[in-house]
Amino acid sequence: MFGSRIRLFRLFGFEVHIDLSWILLAVLIIWSLSVGLFPRFYEGLSPLTYWWMGVLGALGLFASIIAHELAHSLVARHAGMPMKGITLFLFGGVAEMGGEPPSPRAEFTMSIVGPLSSVAIAVVFYGISRVGSRAGWPTGAVGVLAYLAYINAVLAGFNLLPAFPLDGGRILRSVLWGIKKNLRWATRISAGIGSAFAILLIVIGVVNIFSGNFITGMWWFLIGMVLHNAARGSYQQVLVRKALEGEPVRRFMKKDPVTVSPSTRIDELIQSYLYPYAFKMFPVVEDQRLVGCVTANQVKEVPPAERTSRTVRDILSPCTSQNVIHPDADAVEALSLMNRTGTSRLVVTDNGSLAGVITLKDLMRFLSLKVELEK
Repeated sequence: MFGSRIRLFRLFGFEVHIDLSWILLAVLIIWSLSVGLFPRFYEGLSPLTYWWMGVLGALGLFASIIAHELAHSLVARHAGMPMKGITLFLFGGVAEMGGEPPSPRAEFTMSIVGPLSSVAIAVVFYGISRVGSRAGWPTGAVGVLAYLAYINAVLAGFNLLPAFPLDGGRILRSVLWGIKKNLRWATRISAGIGSAFAILLIVIGVVNIFSGNFITGMWWFLIGMVLHNAARGSYQQVLVRKALEGEPVRRFMKKDPVTVSPSTRIDELIQSYLYPYAFKMFPVVEDQRLVGCVTANQVKEVPPAERTSRTVRDILSPCTSQNVIHPDADAVEALSLMNRTGTSRLVVTDNGSLAGVITLKDLMRFLSLKVELEK
């Protein structure tokens, strides 16, 4: 879903990132507020005031989206769901989950808390704006507060639409899941509704474009495309997880993986291992003991002039929970770990000893065959 992104800060243990696409959205919001909405509703103010109102309105929306996604993340963490963090992107924000909710109740609670938080924020901003209006606060300040009340109400209403993967679609899925006890079926139905809603938005966008309202039409069209792809992707993700569920890692791991000795020179590692095998990570073994892992990124940090004199021992690092899994772990757990860490290769260890290596390619090959046989 995301391209390049920047880490902003850490909040309640969650990393908050901003996708570079959100910068474009922020500019568009500031511009539309400063030259469109605020001058239309609050006449007679200076251009500088309108621009400050636009900036403050965009920052308030930024904070509101983070609060909305934070509510999801806190409830999800309480329910035991692994959370990767929060990312703001072109069309809002998303709390990144490392897996599916454990139960319909957990999904319902996690989904409903986002819109409820937006409603609460809208009420707070509305109350403050009314107090400010009666107290004679500057028109610009009252206008920004009123806008934030309105936009949070809109955010809550839009997210409650029963179109997966919006919050309303997730609420619908949790209800269907609870009724039939079948996550795959519930996801197929709610994702189908989400796709239909997305197609409606695309049609509305096309109609607006051909009617001369190009900018509004493009926004509806792009939002529809994103929702359509997200709905399809969510259903495919459930299919993948269900196919791997209950399968142990040892079924897919290679029991005789390519390993590297800590005495291997860096130039030899490049020529004899990195280039021929094209792996980005190798387990390092000495006297049949796993002593660490070495990655292509660690090799890149070694200056070319030093690669003939330095060895793997100089740059290896311990194999951590980010790239290690037990052979009896569920394959879904391995896939989730790969997804959270962005790696395609995990070291499989048993009591500290190297048992094998599992790769994303191994899992995908099994999935492809299983889908083909069960069509």
